[in-house]
Amino acid sequence: MNAFDYQTLRELARAFQDAADDDRVSVVVLTGAGEKAFCTGADLDEQKKFLARPHDYWKWFGAFQDAHDKLRGIGKPTIARLNGIVVGGGNEFNLACDLAVAAEHVTIRQVGNSRGSVAAGGATQWLPIMIGDRRARQMLWFNEPISAHTALEWGLVNQVVPKEKLDDAVDAMVEKLLDKMPEVFRYTKLQTNFWKDFSWAMTVGHARDWLSLHADSAEVEEGLKSFHEKRAPNYEMLRNSKIEGGSPDWPWGNYSKTCSNCGASRIPEHFEFCGNCGKKL
Repeated sequence: MNAFDYQTLRELARAFQDAADDDRVSVVVLTGAGEKAFCTGADLDEQKKFLARPHDYWKWFGAFQDAHDKLRGIGKPTIARLNGIVVGGGNEFNLACDLAVAAEHVTIRQVGNSRGSVAAGGATQWLPIMIGDRRARQMLWFNEPISAHTALEWGLVNQVVPKEKLDDAVDAMVEKLLDKMPEVFRYTKLQTNFWKDFSWAMTVGHARDWLSLHADSAEVEEGLKSFHEKRAPNYEMLRNSKIEGGSPDWPWGNYSKTCSNCGASRIPEHFEFCGNCGKKL
């Protein structure tokens, strides 16, 4: 479903830089392989590994940030060709492009609040600019998909066409952009990007820090676990742990117990059995 991992992000950054440097390239079109999805965001199998190695999330977000900077920094028009579902970080790549054309079957959705992440890799920064504050909050907080036609009405995409006419519509847009002066366009784009660049620069560093520190939190763990188990997250458990004097980061208590049988340490205080040897604590 065109999810991206660390390696994909590095490859995207190189491709974007190559497109920027190659004078034979006049317009860049970003799309997803196949017809089911444009992009569904981060590879959750890789994200699950960060529960045990949260410091690796810092490296991952650095690759994500670099890919976005390279994409926005292309001094040429960029078009998102939305050929399927657009989810989470996939929508952030859509937002990073200058223009977007969507097939009419496309849906767009943010999922962070429902799955233990924060959409601070472009969505929290750019949705309010593009579609307005209230609609941005609706997308970011409720995590409900919107249709391609709603996205058009809100200003999230420029054009919606039947699936079989998607390439023709993108080609027509490219042709219009080719009929423009490249240096004048480059500076026009730079000026037009001011608010996107400003909001990104003011927030992305803090987002990288916060998300890295919380990469192994209980909310992230529950979000990833519930996704792989194909069930809804246990939001009540997370809320109750806070109400009862616990913490969403430590829902099973402090890591204070030690097993007298095998010597395993840092066992949560509410555990009755050792997770290493199985003996009762």
